[in-house]
Amino acid sequence: MQISPVSSAADNQAFLLLPLSIYKNDPNWIQPLYKDVRMVFDPEKNKSFRFGKIQRWILKGSGGEVVGRIAAFVNKKYKNKGDDVPVGGIGFFECINDQLAANVLLDTAKHWLQQEGMEAMDGPINFGERDRWWGMVTKGYIEPLYCMNYNPPYYVELFANYGFQPFFEQICFDMQPKAPLEKKIWDRHAAIAVNPDFSSSHIRKNQLEKFAGDFAEVYNKAWAGHGGLKQMAKEQVLILFKTMKPVMDEKIIWFAYHKNEPIAMFVNLPDLNQWFRHLNGKFGLLQKLKFLWMKQFKPNKKFTGLVFGVVPEWQGKGVDAYIIGESAKVIQQPDVSYTEYEMQWIGDFNPKMLNIAASLGEVKRGRQLTTFRYLFDRTKEFRRHPILR
Repeated sequence: MQISPVSSAADNQAFLLLPLSIYKNDPNWIQPLYKDVRMVFDPEKNKSFRFGKIQRWILKGSGGEVVGRIAAFVNKKYKNKGDDVPVGGIGFFECINDQLAANVLLDTAKHWLQQEGMEAMDGPINFGERDRWWGMVTKGYIEPLYCMNYNPPYYVELFANYGFQPFFEQICFDMQPKAPLEKKIWDRHAAIAVNPDFSSSHIRKNQLEKFAGDFAEVYNKAWAGHGGLKQMAKEQVLILFKTMKPVMDEKIIWFAYHKNEPIAMFVNLPDLNQWFRHLNGKFGLLQKLKFLWMKQFKPNKKFTGLVFGVVPEWQGKGVDAYIIGESAKVIQQPDVSYTEYEMQWIGDFNPKMLNIAASLGEVKRGRQLTTFRYLFDRTKEFRRHPILR
């Protein structure tokens, strides 16, 4: 076997195409868009390059065929609560079912990270935000959501045999959006709805600036300052909303208000993979036209939850049930196409958010991903991610 860094256009193409052979017989795999993978490694498009660096490798077998790939990266901004050593990351790991091949890939990444001063590595994770390419599927090998990692079950064994241990579990929740909500949800909803001080609204694309301000207010009260999350300015949210606008469905993004002040939000998007699965990784002019046609004439049956939050002073007072009930009255209409719902992952270190998710009605734990950690000093005590209080 021969491992080499990605250093040419041919290497870059081999890095992108390897998954086609790994998943050729897996009906659940959905090929990611090449542009979304390339963006991670583009300093012009990935702001993480301001704080770190990345290296990629491909592994070839004795016959010259590509049998594995991996990326390793350092990022000054990457730090988990309780970390007492510098931690690097690995990601975009793909490998045939061969422990020796996996070891070569992981050893190479480890040695590079050691040269960069790291004392541990987490993976598979992203060189960027945690809402993309984060974690290894360990339960529920079903179709991945847009920009969500997917892998064969044997990857778990390859990592475990190397010495990785689970650092935290990433829990996803499923819900049947057309199923009637439990009576207790409607009872709690009714207690709020009779009060004229409360109101709700789904987002409107012609008022994005107004709703960007509402989002920022709820987000900053509910999350900023927790787990290293920083405040978001209205202007940042507006840029995000404008990016989302082409795929935004007004009926599935909701806000709740008390005396016209935003106190909760329930932000969802159609699962783009249900359309992108038909594009074979490409997104040129023809694919964009095909996407627009599908978006118009092939209704998406699955949507995914990005953010659900209630500001602290209104938590535990029924506002969660109120916003769920308000959204259900629209989403459950016969002319709305959605029949499947999956909430993006919540870390098992965050029991408060797990409890909120579990209280939303007929929900159940679905797929599970895992972020693994490997300590370079094998005598050092391993500790999982601490519980957030």
